[in-house]
Amino acid sequence: MFVKLTDLNSPLQETTRQATGLLNPEAQDQVALLKVLQQITPESCPKSYNFHMHTVKSDGRLQPDELIDQAIQIGLQGLAITDHHTVEGYQIAQAHLNQWKASHPENQALAPVLWTGLEISAGLLGIEVHVLAYGFDPEAPSLQPYLQRETVYGELYAAQQVIAAIHQAQGLAVLAHPARYKVSASALIPEATDLGIDGVETYYNYRHTNPWNPTPEITDEVRTLADHFNLLNTCGTDTHGLNLLLRL
Repeated sequence: MFVKLTDLNSPLQETTRQATGLLNPEAQDQVALLKVLQQITPESCPKSYNFHMHTVKSDGRLQPDELIDQAIQIGLQGLAITDHHTVEGYQIAQAHLNQWKASHPENQALAPVLWTGLEISAGLLGIEVHVLAYGFDPEAPSLQPYLQRETVYGELYAAQQVIAAIHQAQGLAVLAHPARYKVSASALIPEATDLGIDGVETYYNYRHTNPWNPTPEITDEVRTLADHFNLLNTCGTDTHGLNLLLRL
């Protein structure tokens, strides 16, 4: 069940807030998230970690609960659902994961960490890019304009504003698939760094191969840029289909 953020002004029970995924310390644990991102390698995704995926709540085909069941079957240690401009899929998935853990007390080690995630469209160097947000507080006022299921234009569309909003929500901001735009990664990454970006989606399958593998000649360049600017590295399948091991 999706609970409107504005409804939380009423004296809602903390257990209900936890069930909906709006209050979940583990999902917003930046210390744990940073520790993981500092150790990401080309082999981390898609079977250990996956930080880019979509559900039916934006433009994906997986139901949030199906996504969690599949993540457990794969053996993922951690993931983030990054629907476009909504956290409804995350909320449903977090509630399902909580229920799974409650009904499988003997298998707690099999449950992955589900961090809050979001994909926001933003303007950078005259083009539209996507900024991924992780480990944020979904109730933060700064993020509410970006949680309305559609791109926000005007002043709030600027990448600088998007990054600032994520930081105000105690989250990490990451430039998604930096080599997929009309402007080169070598131009976008320095500009995003100047605006306060925390990381880049270094390991991405630009050729959409099966099985999923990051594209070496591209990701090597992105990793070099990330290292040069002291940025975090992430990886993700950008799943829009029914299989978390692939994009489509």
